[in-house]
Amino acid sequence: MTAVASVRDLRLSLERDGARSEVLRGIDLDIEAGEIVGLVGESGSGKSMLAMSLLGLLPEAAHPEVTGTVEVAGTDMAHGPEAARRETRRTALGAVFQDPMTSLNPTMRVGRQITETGQDRAGAIALLDAMGVPDPAMRFSVYPHELSGGLRQRVMAAIAVAGRPALVVADEPTTALDVTVQAQLLDLLRELRDVHGCSVLLITHDLGVASQIADRIAVMYAGRLAEVGPAHAVLTAPAHPYTVGLMRSRLSLSLDRRAQLPTLPVDTLDAAERVVGCPYRARCPLAFDRCATEMPTLADSQPAPDHGAACLVSAETVRAHATATIEPVGRVADVLPEHRDAAPAVVVSGLVCSYTSGHGRRRRTVHAVQGVDLTVGAGEALAIVGESGSGKSTLLRAVAGLVPAASGSITLADGGAQMVFQDAGSSLTPWMSIGETLGERLAAQRLGRGETERRVAAALDGIGLPTSVARLRPADLSGGQRQRVALARATIVRPAVLLCDEPTSALDASLAAMTLNLIRDMRRELDMTVLFVTHDLAVARLMGDRIAVVHDGRIVEIGDADAVVRDPQEPYTRTLVASVPEIAVAR
Repeated sequence: MTAVASVRDLRLSLERDGARSEVLRGIDLDIEAGEIVGLVGESGSGKSMLAMSLLGLLPEAAHPEVTGTVEVAGTDMAHGPEAARRETRRTALGAVFQDPMTSLNPTMRVGRQITETGQDRAGAIALLDAMGVPDPAMRFSVYPHELSGGLRQRVMAAIAVAGRPALVVADEPTTALDVTVQAQLLDLLRELRDVHGCSVLLITHDLGVASQIADRIAVMYAGRLAEVGPAHAVLTAPAHPYTVGLMRSRLSLSLDRRAQLPTLPVDTLDAAERVVGCPYRARCPLAFDRCATEMPTLADSQPAPDHGAACLVSAETVRAHATATIEPVGRVADVLPEHRDAAPAVVVSGLVCSYTSGHGRRRRTVHAVQGVDLTVGAGEALAIVGESGSGKSTLLRAVAGLVPAASGSITLADGGAQMVFQDAGSSLTPWMSIGETLGERLAAQRLGRGETERRVAAALDGIGLPTSVARLRPADLSGGQRQRVALARATIVRPAVLLCDEPTSALDASLAAMTLNLIRDMRRELDMTVLFVTHDLAVARLMGDRIAVVHDGRIVEIGDADAVVRDPQEPYTRTLVASVPEIAVAR
């Protein structure tokens, strides 16, 4: 087969805060014609920078320094003339990004954005239709903000294939999507290959997503390829301990919901230590002395000619470890018995929440929540699941007092409610230190400075962060650390009810599991009721004693978490269960 893209010894460093940081370290990868390659790894592993290198769109503000070669359709996308790279992007490359709203022009109608690629109106409408956009002629004339997230992704896909590209780069296109829309988008990417013959590089942090459509899987860690091989081989017989760790930390419908969720160990190596030896050694259960001094390559472990792992441990040993039984690290307690006869923590009666959409003659009232009745017991955890636009977040925000009720009532137990939002970065005040952010919640108690500092230190210890974090600002923390700080802020003064709105939807599997473990521990230790909103049924099952399924502003099914997943009664719930991306290995 002929390679559409060929990367050889690619090394990339960027300037950050006045210092240079190497983000890609000797990448070798080919993408064959008509092939779908899944590129998997945690945030910060270098996946997106490899994608930007292929597209020739490295951030100039970071003063990139590139060595090695990146060829797409015969063009050097790393060092070639800008005119040649621009032409290759126009004729041979397509891109689908995580957030289409940052890629689509908000001031330009959808149709015009497609016709700018060289299509006429009829061709653009045909492309929208081929991408599964309902009523494509009407949506040709709308603006991006008038479409749902899933439809915007389909518009991005239409633009991506308008020029019949040789390669489509899809960078985390499913991360924040509902499971049903996610399944539709994966089908769409597969159709792009089958119908249009283009290759696809699918970048994701979820092995389950990659397993749905990838022919080969490449696993990245710390700017290097840790493992590359046929999807079936990588998923059924991984040859690198990191791949094993990623698979074990996935959140799935089959996990023991009463056990602590498995996570990857914390990385204790600094940037200088990662340059020498195996960069994964501090987290690896199989590391030995040579791992600290020798940098492994994909040639060091080759269980098959087309399957390599950058590991000094034999593939047989790694696989033996992968199949070994790992004992749960702890158990999660059931609802505390003393709460079973207590007064409810949340009572919602006949709740209706509305908003106005459109303007002029198109102005209309939309009922986001339509007559919801709900009772949540003291100490209970209720997971609220549904697609985007179903009304689940509006319901949660109404309980928090952030959205007014058009009618109906909400009653909370003494102690009130505190909210943890999806994007902790934007919910934390950027100019305040973490210590000031947490201390602000204690202001009403009029504590002395010493007691405030002690309480802040105890709150940080409770979320597994050192006291030194109190001096830092949100920008100095990772996404997972910011989410932990958001949890500490919500619970430093114990609320009766903790409200969580999609707090893990954009996190890597291991970070998501760490956050979920923390919430479950806090629920038990602080004796809280939890309402947890998510679009992921696997997460809902793990976090809720019960699951409430919301559709079109109504609760269409509610019951014991395992029962709802095992034997859903409503067709909508059955669709959600069927769309959960479990790892698929039969190819």
